[in-house]
Amino acid sequence: MSAKDDILKKIEILVTKNFNTPEDAFDFFDKDGDGKLSVSEIKNLLRKAEISGFIRGIITSKLIQGYDKDDDELINWKEFKAAIEEIAY
Repeated sequence: MSAKDDILKKIEILVTKNFNTPEDAFDFFDKDGDGKLSVSEIKNLLRKAEISGFIRGIITSKLIQGYDKDDDELINWKEFKAAIEEIAY
């Protein structure tokens, strides 16, 4: 399993064990309620998914690069959903 797969698996476990739906997880981590996950909100999600603090910043940047399709350096619901759908397969 690649590092990316391992991280996505940890996120999947966090979402499925703690939330009824991916939407609930997104809403929980979207602390300011703006409909987008900021760098600090993504780091919080990764912390809860037990991603090491040492690599959390790097992973946050990689997640944004990989899923931020509108180039606003945030992850909106549609982009989050795309990541979750990738996990499911």
